[in-house]
Amino acid sequence: MKRPIGGHRVAAAVATSVLVLAGTACGGRANPNATGTTAATGPSTISTGPVSTGPLTGPHAKHAKRLQPRPKKGHVKHVKLKGVRQRARHKAALAVHLPPRCPLTGTRPPGGHVPKRAALAVKIENLPEARPQWGLDQADIVFEEPVEGGITRFIAVYQCHDATRIEPVRSARLVDPQILEPLGRMLMAYSGAIQPAINEIDARRSLLFDVGADRVGSAYWRDPTRYAPHNLVTSTAALYAAAAALHDKEKGPTPIFSYGHEAKGGTPAAAVSIYDPLDTTTWTWRRATGIYYRSYSDTGTAMQGDNVQITASNIIVMLVHEHPTPWPEDITGALEQELTLKGHGPAWVLRDGAVFFGHWERPFLDDPTVFYETNGTKVPLTAGNTWIELVPDGLRVSVEP
Repeated sequence: MKRPIGGHRVAAAVATSVLVLAGTACGGRANPNATGTTAATGPSTISTGPVSTGPLTGPHAKHAKRLQPRPKKGHVKHVKLKGVRQRARHKAALAVHLPPRCPLTGTRPPGGHVPKRAALAVKIENLPEARPQWGLDQADIVFEEPVEGGITRFIAVYQCHDATRIEPVRSARLVDPQILEPLGRMLMAYSGAIQPAINEIDARRSLLFDVGADRVGSAYWRDPTRYAPHNLVTSTAALYAAAAALHDKEKGPTPIFSYGHEAKGGTPAAAVSIYDPLDTTTWTWRRATGIYYRSYSDTGTAMQGDNVQITASNIIVMLVHEHPTPWPEDITGALEQELTLKGHGPAWVLRDGAVFFGHWERPFLDDPTVFYETNGTKVPLTAGNTWIELVPDGLRVSVEP
């Protein structure tokens, strides 16, 4: 019987393929890059002549298939799923064990739980006749804004803490919605305002829910030990209850600051002073307590009605452009002021006894303001309450080393 030409080579290739498969089944590992004589690697390396790398056909295919290793059913899939499940459980455990933080201070909330409620902004007076104020020590954030006549007024923002007494509540300003816009949907408490300011607060596009004295008068009362208009009082409980009665859909505030370790580039700073037209406000750092203490050049230490001095963990001084609006604010004819809060300008950030000088940036009014050093490094805040001083760009600011 005549043997087909090349038959011995085909038989050798088949035999070699069978050996290769058998070696793999016994624990060897096929080399996917093999192009020469090395067919497999593992406990034993089998070398032969040229080997076909294509699939087996004919009567040998069935035999070769039986020699291929069969992994246990679902074994590889189980290993992958096990890893995924372990990672998922690890992430879940981290999520469970991370302590909750107040969105506007970065600190742990009282009682261990962040209140499920909107932020609340209250306008508070700052004339000498209004001192001492009540409730400022419980605010998460306080904005000090310049208003007509060279005086300033506060916007105290509450969310994580309650204040049983907030006094004295005074009128809103046209610029208030612009200051508060990055915080998202929130409550706004005040006592009166010129009509353009009320229109801005109650506008359809506004993110402020009006709980002013003209709308929810039952949430306010008068302090008999003071003269009007410096004696209007309210509380966070009364204002939140009034909002609930009006069916406000409360939503937690949007965090506007980032917190972290002190950035590089700061220089020691014992105090910062802001020279307002009527007096000078000074914040002084005390290493023993790790916070800043407020005082005035005309009335001295900034004490509250509860005999606690006004303090802050972070002080931010922003130079902003101030310009008058066409609308008179009071019977003296003083015009209400506007502030340019979009864009950029010089800024000082004080935390942990150090000052970081640079600039602020706010591309759009719904963006939170971001603070940078002169070299472009973003300045994080330390966890705690923050006072933001909005200072007209013509006023003097000094920092004591």
